[in-house]
Amino acid sequence: MAARGNKFIGLGLAGIVVGMVGLSFAAVPLYRVFCEATGYGGTPNISAQRAPGANEHNITVAFIANTNPNLPWEFQADIPSVTLPTGQDQLAFYHGRNKSRTAITGVAVYNVTPEKVGKYFHKTACFCFDEQTLKPGQEMEFPLSFWVDPAIASDPNTADVTTITLSYTFFRAADDVARTAALENAGPHVGKLIR
Repeated sequence: MAARGNKFIGLGLAGIVVGMVGLSFAAVPLYRVFCEATGYGGTPNISAQRAPGANEHNITVAFIANTNPNLPWEFQADIPSVTLPTGQDQLAFYHGRNKSRTAITGVAVYNVTPEKVGKYFHKTACFCFDEQTLKPGQEMEFPLSFWVDPAIASDPNTADVTTITLSYTFFRAADDVARTAALENAGPHVGKLIR
């Protein structure tokens, strides 16, 4: 009887562990969906929703480009900022260049500040979260399409905002890091003809 009880407890604990591991893998995509839907943490909305059309309220959007030190790329915004009417579609560009001698894959993440404006910043097309592979010395243009909701001016929490900063950071893709580490740890014979 005690062995049966221990087996039941063991299976219950194993089920809890499996469930927790599953939730930990689901946490990142679920958090991303939550942030995109609510604007939490400065995450802009990403949707195909059309801009309502320009109005008389102008806002400045500043563009920041960062590159993680583990990614040997140059990455920058074409222009430092743009002032546009809220409700108007805007197109902006970033550029990247691989400075290494090998093809490298990177992934960009982004946020907007101040965080309270995230729900009013709508990206309709961007390069974030998609792996981008650049060959040695290759340059690439990264377009971004966005608009700022006119409701930003009527919200008492955001009516004082005159500048939104959109910041992208490129990181080396996890698969690329693992592949590079495997080649570096494989030894000096890898890729060479052994006689």
